[in-house]
Amino acid sequence: MADRGRTRPRRFRSVRARTTLGAGVVVLAALVVGAVGFVVVLRLVLLDGVRTAAEAGLEQVSSRVESDGAGAVTDYEDVLVQVIGDGGSVLAHGEDADAPALSTADESRWSHDGERWLLVSDDVDLPGGGEATLVYGVSLEQTDTAIRTAVVLLAVGVPVLVLVLGMVTWSVTGRSLRPVERMRTEVETIRAAQPDARVVVPDTGDEIARLATTMNAMLDRLDRSAAGQRRFVSDASHELRSPIASIRQHAEVAAAHPDRTDVAEFSDVVRSEAVRLQDLVTGLLELSRLDEGGTGTRRPVDLDDLALDAVARARARVPADATGDSTIRVDGSGISAARVLGDERLLTGVVRNLVDNAVRHAVSRVTVALVELDGVAVLTVDDDGAGVPAGERDRVFERFVRLDEARSRDAGGAGLGLAIVRDAVRAHGGEATVTDSPLGGARFVVRIALGG
Repeated sequence: MADRGRTRPRRFRSVRARTTLGAGVVVLAALVVGAVGFVVVLRLVLLDGVRTAAEAGLEQVSSRVESDGAGAVTDYEDVLVQVIGDGGSVLAHGEDADAPALSTADESRWSHDGERWLLVSDDVDLPGGGEATLVYGVSLEQTDTAIRTAVVLLAVGVPVLVLVLGMVTWSVTGRSLRPVERMRTEVETIRAAQPDARVVVPDTGDEIARLATTMNAMLDRLDRSAAGQRRFVSDASHELRSPIASIRQHAEVAAAHPDRTDVAEFSDVVRSEAVRLQDLVTGLLELSRLDEGGTGTRRPVDLDDLALDAVARARARVPADATGDSTIRVDGSGISAARVLGDERLLTGVVRNLVDNAVRHAVSRVTVALVELDGVAVLTVDDDGAGVPAGERDRVFERFVRLDEARSRDAGGAGLGLAIVRDAVRAHGGEATVTDSPLGGARFVVRIALGG
């Protein structure tokens, strides 16, 4: 059954054919209904005219019969005239009306030669006394001829008109769709080697021009996406190559000079590079999941619990100075209760990445705050580091971006943390921004609608 559906002829599937067929059917139905109505109205009008003429003739003949007697009708021709007595006998008749007596039960009757007549009658008083019935008939030959002519003309004219309309519709639709076919051909010829190629926008200002503009905008987005993907693959390849190359280099040195290799030092190098590689792969997988559709199961999440956990985690990881005090003070006193609807795993990553980023760049102090404002949970993370220049505040959320190129990769990470923050927050319908901090460094702000 599926094969039959695939091999079925595709008749009337094009826009041009469907438009022509649809217009033809609609116009044909309208013309048929109009033609039938026209014939009916024409017949009624013509019959009404004949009836009026017959009644006028009947009145004239009645006057003559009442004054001159029944014999006054004998000289009438081209009309049917009879004077019928009380017993139903024909007292007198015109040249075209002979016995038997005409019946006026119906408006028309067929005579012996097959011609139709419209009959009218009236009672008249005869001069010698007594009453009779005067029957007067007018031929319907001209009326029938006019109706037949109209029917023939309509029967020929309606199909011809529909055919002409179909040809015009086919031609006009084809001309209207020609720019669409041209755009299809242009898009089909665009290849990866010509990423900047675009379709020509016709100077018409109509739907076709808007379609071309929309198509060019779509091609721009695809081009930017493809460029971003190529850049992402290139950066990811570079980032992945670095720890692998470091592990391989140390392994080759250890294999070549086992007597000079410090096992503990070699183990530390391999472990640190493996952790770095694991973090990088985890970040790439997270971004890939976000690109494919966003979040998992959403449920009410206490954002304040995640913030307090991130603060405690950061405090535990901050190194201590010679006196045993932390080199960076992480303050979470500004965290208040706030509940949102979202993916707890992603939101945990958002808060931890922001706090870890602040600790990485802070000199001595990091402040984390969470408040509810106009139905929105607002999370702010401040540090007293170098901050983010105004011209780099959008770029800082891009993948593999490190604004401080002088710092080491171990200190600066792979440049995926803030990209994950932005994409995860957007997946929850929120926004992530960076401004100047009152502490002198950077302030990262996340806004997510309250829920749950």
